Amino acid sequence: MTLVPRRTAAASRDGAAVVHLVSSAATPLGGDEVELRVRVGPGARLRLRGTAATLALPGQHPAASRATVRIEVADDGLVEYLPEPTVVIARAQHHAELDVRLGTRARVRCRDTLILGRHGEPSGALTTTTRVVREDVPLLQQQLAVGSSQWESGPAYLAGSRVLATETVVWEHDPPAATSGPWWSLVPLPSGGALASTLATDAVAAGHRLAAALAHHPDANVFDTAW
Repeated sequence: MTLVPRRTAAASRDGAAVVHLVSSAATPLGGDEVELRVRVGPGARLRLRGTAATLALPGQHPAASRATVRIEVADDGLVEYLPEPTVVIARAQHHAELDVRLGTRARVRCRDTLILGRHGEPSGALTTTTRVVREDVPLLQQQLAVGSSQWESGPAYLAGSRVLATETVVWEHDPPAATSGPWWSLVPLPSGGALASTLATDAVAAGHRLAAALAHHPDANVFDTAW
């Protein structure tokens, strides 16, 4: 993984530093362990964006791959972590972990788009874990497991969709109540923040539905909504 900073002449409209995540090798393969640590100081602003989808691939040996992202945001800092989708290739076994630690009045948006297999192929096995903590108070602790033939045989398994997109938002304000529409929802979290979720048959539709969910967030006018 290579981090490529955006030049000053093309700085974001809100003054945030913009860094692109560029895959410099075919990864993660089965058996790989990849970790990204991000630390943002007091009052700093950072936007991390992807440039291409991540492919979770099977290795030569039956071992799982693991990708861990740890984000620490100090007081009054801001991070938008907006990677491109992760595609879980057939026969892959992949574990993804996102751990976010927030200081006082820190703000964060974290997007996660999962595509279960390439066109016309089944998905590999995937487990994701998301944790968001603000000043030692857990805001979100969530685990998702997909790609098991036992689960896929059930009628409720992702309603037949192959793309699941979520966005965790901890910002200035929280939605007063849960909101939903066709295949999307925006739900306030009990201790602060909100979770937007959507299901779709392709990544483009998932992007539109996630944007529709976030449009109902009280701080939507200040978000970078580019997909």
